[in-house]
Amino acid sequence: MLTRRRSTIAVLMTLPLIALIAGLVAYPAGYAVYHSMLDRRLTRFVGLDNFARLASGDRFWMVVYQTCLYALIAVALSGIIGFVVAHLVHNIPTRDQRKWRGMLLLPWVIPLAMSVPAWRLLFDPSFSPINWILEHVGVGRINWFVEAGWARFAVILVTVWATAPFFLVMYLATLKSVPEELYEAASIDGATWLQRMRYITLPMMRNVIAITTLYSLIVTFTGFTIVNVLTYGGPLGATQVLGTAAFGIGILGGNLPMGASVALSMVPILAVAAFLLLRGIARRAE
Repeated sequence: MLTRRRSTIAVLMTLPLIALIAGLVAYPAGYAVYHSMLDRRLTRFVGLDNFARLASGDRFWMVVYQTCLYALIAVALSGIIGFVVAHLVHNIPTRDQRKWRGMLLLPWVIPLAMSVPAWRLLFDPSFSPINWILEHVGVGRINWFVEAGWARFAVILVTVWATAPFFLVMYLATLKSVPEELYEAASIDGATWLQRMRYITLPMMRNVIAITTLYSLIVTFTGFTIVNVLTYGGPLGATQVLGTAAFGIGILGGNLPMGASVALSMVPILAVAAFLLLRGIARRAE
């Protein structure tokens, strides 16, 4: 009875915060849905016509494909790099780990508004230090923002650089919580490094991997800053993603309803991804 009363009090005390968060999320979302069902002049209700126009255009599906490709590759590479580096840092003596953690977290701490322009200078075709190095090793200069393939590579590279430290800190914290006795017992039983990784590390980290992947996927999929500052969606829309397309159509193009429709088109895709990842966690909990 006492435990139930404390739970009720705790819920009642958090209700104002829950209501505030719900309002901050529900109002913009509802306003976006309302705008997506108006005409360009915001004077006439058109229902789902804006979504139908998007679905009938090949350019929209190309942007959806590019967004999915960009997000999946960037998140996968960030997760792999974060996983590997977390194990490397975890095996460093405790005395030196603080220094390495601080240095490796810098890309995640620096605001994108400051770091991405610096990356743009690094890729600049006229005085790029990367091209200078490539020339001196005999590869030749690369037009990073002129060729579609290299432009996509540059965007993914900067995204991985900015997001991999998030995976690193989450995986490192999880590794710290794995009991060393499990590894010692497995070593005594003759388990190899690969077997310890498969039967101890991965099962203990599985839920954290799913949650961090889902969070990073949402952030990357809805991302705007890196693509907009680095390539502006070019060349010829080769790096255009849904976030930059919504901004270009809604704000720069002055068509707020269509821009809202493009932004809302991300919801079902992310909902499917969230359902699959969270269902896996629920199954493992059972």
